[in-house]
Amino acid sequence: MTAGACETPDSSAQSSAAASPSADVHFPATNRPDVRGVTGAVSAGHPLAAAAGYDVLRRGGNAMDAAIAMAGVLAVVRPHMNGVGGDAFALYYEAESGRVHAMNGSGRAGALATPALFAEQELDEVPGNGPLSVTVPGAVAAWIDAMERFGTLPVEELLAPAIGYARDGFPISTRLASDIRAQSGALNDHARALYMPYGEPPPVGSLLRNPALASTLELIARSGKDGFYRGPVAERLATFIEAEGGYVRAADLAAHTTTWVEPLGGDFEGHTMLVLPPNTQGIAQLQLFGMARSFDIAEMGHNSAEYLHALIEMKKLAFADRDQWAADPEFTDIPLDDLLDGTYLRARAGMVDPDRAAEERTPGVVPTVLAAGRSRDDSGDTVYLTAVDPWGNAVSWIQSLFAGFGSGLLEPETGVVLHNRGALFNLEAGHPNVIAPGKRPYHTLTPMLAVHGDGSFAFTLGTPGGDSQPQSLLQIVNNLVHFGMTPQAAIEAPRFRSYGGLRVAFEDRVPAPVLGRLGELGHVVEVVHGWTATFGGAQMIVRDRDGTLTAASDPRREAYAIAY
Repeated sequence: MTAGACETPDSSAQSSAAASPSADVHFPATNRPDVRGVTGAVSAGHPLAAAAGYDVLRRGGNAMDAAIAMAGVLAVVRPHMNGVGGDAFALYYEAESGRVHAMNGSGRAGALATPALFAEQELDEVPGNGPLSVTVPGAVAAWIDAMERFGTLPVEELLAPAIGYARDGFPISTRLASDIRAQSGALNDHARALYMPYGEPPPVGSLLRNPALASTLELIARSGKDGFYRGPVAERLATFIEAEGGYVRAADLAAHTTTWVEPLGGDFEGHTMLVLPPNTQGIAQLQLFGMARSFDIAEMGHNSAEYLHALIEMKKLAFADRDQWAADPEFTDIPLDDLLDGTYLRARAGMVDPDRAAEERTPGVVPTVLAAGRSRDDSGDTVYLTAVDPWGNAVSWIQSLFAGFGSGLLEPETGVVLHNRGALFNLEAGHPNVIAPGKRPYHTLTPMLAVHGDGSFAFTLGTPGGDSQPQSLLQIVNNLVHFGMTPQAAIEAPRFRSYGGLRVAFEDRVPAPVLGRLGELGHVVEVVHGWTATFGGAQMIVRDRDGTLTAASDPRREAYAIAY
């Protein structure tokens, strides 16, 4: 898309989730079309994954079957962003009952993980990569548990595409080669041999094979969770982690369980926005929606300086609470009612100074003994996928290694790259997110699913991007419901990403006069050129009231959408 190219959207193309555009609403033409169908739809972070999900739906599988197939393929073809060595979360809309189920597939710290372990090594924070950043991976158990509860097809059939791509290879894309080059700094020798042979990524168009990972996936397909958390794979992973100096052992892997929880919900413009509760940053997402209700978003105008300033300042307030409270609820009492109370959020919104950017904010709800949370600018290398089936079921699914290639550690006999999600623990005594045996760390992953006021399914939405996830999702939803954009236009519209302090990145399609005004308000403005992963890579499926499905995918990464 070229800057300045504009068109007025066809009103017949608007989703029932979107506001009716006024006559003076214009937004850029899209790189890609909205993909529409009447039966089923998928959108995933890679074309091969979307194709696998589409194939499952066409063969009679349901949305969860399609999701597991796509998750398996993404674990192979986006190896730096997710995999069997990472975590996963999901929301599932069950059409028959109208219920939304939430799945927490994040792993826990090993039994040896105590602050004292780090103190003995004279560390004052958990390393960002390496063996001490590795917690138990939860993705595999998430696949199997979700399939057993809601799927209809055998896991062998669902993982067959992933196994094939791991064993026979898949083509290296320009984006993947670029990502590997940029994110290979922490790779161990085993990983470098696979992903950086001769010091360079494999050539674009060549086939990347990981036969050891194919064997691991085959064992999972045959034996389910036991194929990963017990037996030879678990023993090899545990031996490897111990030899590297980590704290995860075979008993920790064997003890892992997926947790089904009640989603958190908040009202916004005729919808209920549903997210995962802590240990995720879903609370920050709902706080942003809650605070946004205090502003006349549509009147401000899309990507005006007034609008962008308000959203950036709300983000700082929500993240101050997030950094204090996003932690494992099994280890601390998290005051969710207080954090999501409407009166509280209106008061927080009232703290936004329309004339000046705030450099920092403090939590509005604090524990009796305050241990300050650490603000983090998390890059977040993640994949998102979503599916809606002919019966009306819908899945919003996200999985990740956290940083690029996670911990940087590849175990050679299993082909598994281990995540570094433990890096998000802290070592501050008394803090809700301090590391402890069997504890889940704070998580950036926050898939979303929206229902109408009557409880019927409205849309799924999610994005990679670490701490940018709540920021991007708020902007996309505003584009949809306040500014009358189609799903694809809502995703492609230029975004901001607020970091710590006053630093904010903007895509170069935000007008220069707007950026100038934001600088006058005190924001430290950075302009990012082109379509980059800095601002995530969102996917969405919207269902109109007449049943039409509209799927959208983000050109900022390798996402692809299919509907029929």
